[in-house]
Amino acid sequence: MEIEVLGKLLSTLPADDDHPYRTGPWRPQTTEWKADDLTVVAGEIPADLDGVYLRNTENPLHPAVKNYHPFDGDGMVHVVGFRDGKAFYRNRFVRTDGMLAENEAQRPLWAGTAEMPDWAEREDGWGARRRMKDASSTDIVVHRGTALSSFWMCGDLYRLDPYSARTLGKESWNGAFPYHLGVSAHPKVDDRTGEMLFFNYGKEAPYMHYGVVDENNDLVHYVDIPLPGPRLPHDMAFTENYAILNDLPMFWDPELLEHNVHFPKFHRDTPSRFAVIPRRGQPSDIKWFEADPTYVLHFVNAYEVGEEIVLEGFYQGEPEPTADGITDKWQRAFRYLALDHFQSRLHRWRFDLRTGQTTEERLTDTITEFGMINGGHAGSKHRYVYAASGVDGWFLFNGLVRHDTETGAEESFHLGEGVFGSEASMAPRVGSTGEDDGYLITLTTDMNDDASYCVIFDAARVSDGPVCKLALPERISSGTHSTWAAGSELRRWRETDTAAEAVGL
Repeated sequence: MEIEVLGKLLSTLPADDDHPYRTGPWRPQTTEWKADDLTVVAGEIPADLDGVYLRNTENPLHPAVKNYHPFDGDGMVHVVGFRDGKAFYRNRFVRTDGMLAENEAQRPLWAGTAEMPDWAEREDGWGARRRMKDASSTDIVVHRGTALSSFWMCGDLYRLDPYSARTLGKESWNGAFPYHLGVSAHPKVDDRTGEMLFFNYGKEAPYMHYGVVDENNDLVHYVDIPLPGPRLPHDMAFTENYAILNDLPMFWDPELLEHNVHFPKFHRDTPSRFAVIPRRGQPSDIKWFEADPTYVLHFVNAYEVGEEIVLEGFYQGEPEPTADGITDKWQRAFRYLALDHFQSRLHRWRFDLRTGQTTEERLTDTITEFGMINGGHAGSKHRYVYAASGVDGWFLFNGLVRHDTETGAEESFHLGEGVFGSEASMAPRVGSTGEDDGYLITLTTDMNDDASYCVIFDAARVSDGPVCKLALPERISSGTHSTWAAGSELRRWRETDTAAEAVGL
């Protein structure tokens, strides 16, 4: 492996830090690396794996004003590229306005998720509740050959080079970007049409908007989605003809909100509501469907069957976990992040467009989240979901589960004690002929080796274990969302002789 340090940023985190989401598996990095010809420590790189895996990570440089939450960390994007049986690695901080300002001040300037907005030093800021830093540390997608990183509670989208993770600036959509509200994490890219669908939300009526960006990067559709009050949606889905948005009963307590206290509460007697709108539809075209009360962080996919919309995602059995029996102060404080506490399971909703009725069913008793599918099936019928299993009591992933949504069969792989993974993206192999004909890629944080690896699985045989394991230059922080972009979707990918040259560094 040929490595080079591209940059190193100064951190003001305390040397004796004891915060579990800034230490151990969540220990942040300060170094940006360039590594070519990654060392294979087990198996071999599949020759028919061609493209880039990108993963976003919360990676704080400075402490919080008072109470740090892992969602507050600065964005860092990791790239592992595969071509001609070789692999390269890059990692870079996302140079957001907030990150640059705090880096210059060498202290926190905005209030975090677990803090009062009034605690912020600066009165400006981002996020649906405002006065937050736009960390851009949540999701990452690729649209028109450019990577876009996003912030979980609405903010700017940052354009990144998908080869090097270098920040190229803010997305503008040719001047039409809704900067006053921003865009929520989890915009959806439809590879068949070249469109990107998105939503945003805030504290002022109509409380949500939905939009479409076309294949030319123009904002061609942007409409209100009227809600009864401020809500906290996190994801959306789409089919060939529709977008599916949500109004779920986990939102800020209205009485406390009057005093500028943003305390999420699960309203158990309020049904979940789903908005089905034609992809270029108007507010008058929305059809609302009610379902059992829950909260959903992430949806897997949606598709049409005749006059029905089928939606799959992770239903939370307990969106407001109790602290009873939890003695560890950190586990009590962050119990909302542990999969076993909020009890997330793969679930299916069916919305009948003729009758307006909803039917729903649990697809498994296994607790998982952060599910991915073969991206070629986005918006159309899929069979397989690749999800993460969690460490009890903590926001950490310890394995992969392949769900067969047709038969209910499951197969899994446990990463091992002290080894923690990321969201696994499905990479169809070159010339693939089936939905599961490809590879799963994830990054691991191995506390036993004090190292990190890129691990590759056969998507059809997850339980067999990795087919390849590649060393990274440094142990990286645990992280969440990822995406895969095939080489055929990337500019310059085949115009150069080597993968390193394609990176342009």
